[in-house]
Amino acid sequence: MNILDRYISRQVLAGALMVAAVLATLGALFLFIEQQDDIGVGSYTTRDALGFALMTLPAQISQLLPVSVLIGSMLGLGTLARGSELTIIRSSGVSVWRIAASALIAGGLLMLLGIALSEYIGPPLQKLATQQKAFAKSASASFAGMGGAWVRDGDRILSVERNAGSLGGMLVFELSPDHRLLAIGRASSVNAGDSAALGWELSGFDETRFGADAITAARVGRRKLESGLSGDFLALAASDTNRLTTAELAELGRQQRANGIESNEVEFAFWSRIARVAAIPFAVLLAVPFMFGSMRAAGAGAKSALGLLLGVVLFLAQDVVESGALVFKLSPMVLAWLPVAVMAAVALTMIARTNSR
Repeated sequence: MNILDRYISRQVLAGALMVAAVLATLGALFLFIEQQDDIGVGSYTTRDALGFALMTLPAQISQLLPVSVLIGSMLGLGTLARGSELTIIRSSGVSVWRIAASALIAGGLLMLLGIALSEYIGPPLQKLATQQKAFAKSASASFAGMGGAWVRDGDRILSVERNAGSLGGMLVFELSPDHRLLAIGRASSVNAGDSAALGWELSGFDETRFGADAITAARVGRRKLESGLSGDFLALAASDTNRLTTAELAELGRQQRANGIESNEVEFAFWSRIARVAAIPFAVLLAVPFMFGSMRAAGAGAKSALGLLLGVVLFLAQDVVESGALVFKLSPMVLAWLPVAVMAAVALTMIARTNSR
């Protein structure tokens, strides 16, 4: 790595990390505000809400990293463009492709950061934050390792099962006032209502009741379980795709396919996770050609606005293709990679045209 590489990549890194910090701070602030309705429930305090927001920061940063890199690259390279440094570098015989290669070094480092956040830091912290929130809101809850979550709910003991990071079902133990076991039931799936008053819908429910003289078994099918516990308890065992690592998403998709369960959502989340990280270097490349055109002398505000606009387009495209994967049953892999492929094609085409001028 020569002086040119270090100089350009340092500018890109500084800009990207600064923008990521700003966006993450705003995201944490909004998430903290969303927690205000839960403060006061059980022993959930303002400090707990602040801790919850801070512990979800790495996951938020990983999701926003491609946009942060795009805006930050425009700001960092824009500083060099406004001072005519990029023009001087190119006038000395350095091609636009060579400048892009120097910027791409920063893109590679930022991609490694994205992998660390999305695989090793973000998901575990999100799971821990969810557990601590549920514990604070329901002091009778406990977490049994990888097996699931347990809670005492009046004369019942409930156990939510886990299956590769997703909700696998629920065990219901009914006790008498003198703590004698009256019945054991198991539901294959659980749906939480919008509020505690709505209770939980148990599907595929089998029950065994223990009488004084006999034991009876019955297949109830569906059962409405009234409970004072909120859906936060279910979140202890039922992780959404944002709380799972890529390996866990792959395993969950494999299990769903093996059991004949629709897996498009999980497969899209799997490929989207990989594509989002792969998009980071192309976000850096996309910023390069703008520094040699009409945006060369533009201020930081104009470059930020352009980067934000392109980032919004990228996010909207991701939402559109996700809807296509889920609604129209299209290939999750193709749709997850489509926005990245388009961005890569646009970036490389624009760099080639700029270099030929």
